Amino acid sequence: MLLPAALLAVVAVHLGLGASGVGTGDIVAHLLGRPDPFTGDVLVGSRLPRTLTGLVVGAALGVAGALLQGATRNPLAAPDTLGVNGGAYLAVVAVAFTGVSLGPLPAGAAAFLGGLAAMSVVHLLTRGGVLTAGRVLLAGATVALATTACAAFLQILDTQATQGLFFWGNGTLLQSDLTRPLVVGALVLVLACCAPLLARPLDLLALGDETARAMGVRVERIRPATLLLAVVLSAAAVSLAGPIGFVGLIAPVALRSLGIRAHAALLPLSALLAAVVVLAADSAAQLAFPASAGHGELPVGIVTALIGGPVFMLLARRIRTGDADTGAAVVVGDGLRRGSYAVFLGGALLTLAGAVLLGLRIGDADVGWADVGAFAVGLAPDGVSGVLEYRLPRVMVAALAGACLALAGTAVQSVVRNPLAEPSLIGVTGGASLGAVFVIAAVPAAPLVALPLAAAVGGVAALAVVVLVARGPRDERRRAGLDPTRVVLVGLGASATATALVNVLVVGSQMNIAGALTWLAGSTYAKDATALGWLAVPAVVAVLLVLAARAVDLLALGDELPRALGMDLGRVRLLVLGAGAVMAAGTAAAVGAVGFVGLLAPHLARRLVGTGTLRVAPVAALLGATLVVVADALGRWLLAPVEIPVGIVTAVIGAPYLIWLLRRRGNA
Repeated sequence: MLLPAALLAVVAVHLGLGASGVGTGDIVAHLLGRPDPFTGDVLVGSRLPRTLTGLVVGAALGVAGALLQGATRNPLAAPDTLGVNGGAYLAVVAVAFTGVSLGPLPAGAAAFLGGLAAMSVVHLLTRGGVLTAGRVLLAGATVALATTACAAFLQILDTQATQGLFFWGNGTLLQSDLTRPLVVGALVLVLACCAPLLARPLDLLALGDETARAMGVRVERIRPATLLLAVVLSAAAVSLAGPIGFVGLIAPVALRSLGIRAHAALLPLSALLAAVVVLAADSAAQLAFPASAGHGELPVGIVTALIGGPVFMLLARRIRTGDADTGAAVVVGDGLRRGSYAVFLGGALLTLAGAVLLGLRIGDADVGWADVGAFAVGLAPDGVSGVLEYRLPRVMVAALAGACLALAGTAVQSVVRNPLAEPSLIGVTGGASLGAVFVIAAVPAAPLVALPLAAAVGGVAALAVVVLVARGPRDERRRAGLDPTRVVLVGLGASATATALVNVLVVGSQMNIAGALTWLAGSTYAKDATALGWLAVPAVVAVLLVLAARAVDLLALGDELPRALGMDLGRVRLLVLGAGAVMAAGTAAAVGAVGFVGLLAPHLARRLVGTGTLRVAPVAALLGATLVVVADALGRWLLAPVEIPVGIVTAVIGAPYLIWLLRRRGNA
């Protein structure tokens, strides 16, 4: 009885919140026979649609989360952690990009197809090999990152057609009338009533596939049917309110922690608890940022991320991934290593030189190759010289930032022993962004040097939290070092939390949202020699890392041999991780949050020249510099004079590569 009472209470509070001045007492009086036209208009036109949306979305996500966790036997499975929400969101954005206006059910169908496609990709990534909880979650997180990057790319390609989708993309309960909540709510009600039919098979699946089959469960039919129902419910929620994260994770986990494990009770109670979470989160958002105070709307998905991110981190700490003893979630094979190291290094230098020339050549102003050559020897006309003098510092910033990010990835991966441990995936970039935005929002009069310092502190602090949480249970720490997959999972939770805090700061301080988002997406727009100064410290740390190559190489050999050679393993790990955090955070302060460079460049370098840090680091730095310079040039050229942030371009390139990397591991 507690949950229904709590739901009634939060509904009453939620109905009384808004900018019109109509409170809960006015609504109660209106409903009890003292009608007021203004109160009635507010109730029907604004309050009821928003509250009903919260009920529908919460119920859909709660049941979907319980179904996914039951079907996969994974306590961290949820519509957002398995990429379903991301796929549905991308599908809706793609439809909006085409300019087609869909009703509630067609939009839901598009979201369903997107969510189903995302789930199918996760299945392909995890098919074959040993299926562990950590591997499934990594695949889901990868698909979510890829779909989010593609959705952001489409939004920038046509801001007119997709306007308003940013707030919807963070999850919002705002509705113009009751039509969509009622139509989608009817669909969710029918689907939720079908879910209890799967209760007994899911209870038996919890005992293992073989036991379930022995008890008469057709596992090959029940599991796909369960996943399909969860995808439909998730798509319905996304089509109505956007991707609201962690609700489908929190509700079933909380109930299981209370001892409720039978799905006959877990499914309906998850729907109730998830509805309470969504409405309570939206109420908290309205109380913290009331419309009457002149603040912008705080999407409810940001509040649920603030709650769910830490919960995800704590749950990831307890999960056993199976990778603590093997040391790497993704194996890097010998691949293309043929020929001399000098050939690869020279080729990387020539590639970077070509990328720099391309960066100088293309953009919104017409500059020919002859003009670039004339500029190189100091003979360019004044007009052309002015354009290229503006572009040159920007290209240099992009190159240095890419090199630092590549070496940051090399450093972090050497300690975690996982090629997926890219700075943006383990919370470093998110922490750096939080530190920088905090200075911008809270101390606008702070000196310019405070920005990179705050970013560095935020990145290092985020990494420290991730490593501390990811150390796992004490008995496991005695047997092995850091579990590489767990570090990435905890980092994803930390990154989600940091991103939510950044969004709160942006809304609370009334920052220019477009400008803040451009910076957070990673941009070299209007960068000059000042930004090169900000990158000086990361560059120095990068050089020191290369000089310490022998110590870094020993980290890949486990614990016993380095200790036998006299290495203070804990101190070296801390120093190398700190170096990676300083490089990534310092770069984020200069150019914003640019992801995937620290994953692509080191991995490609290892495939080309082997695993030795002294060989990998220079090649990785050159490849990272090339990637960011090319991404920056493409971002300036594709929609000139509109610019695509470099971080979105690298994400569009890097996410498919990460998917391929995971699939390759699955076939290993």
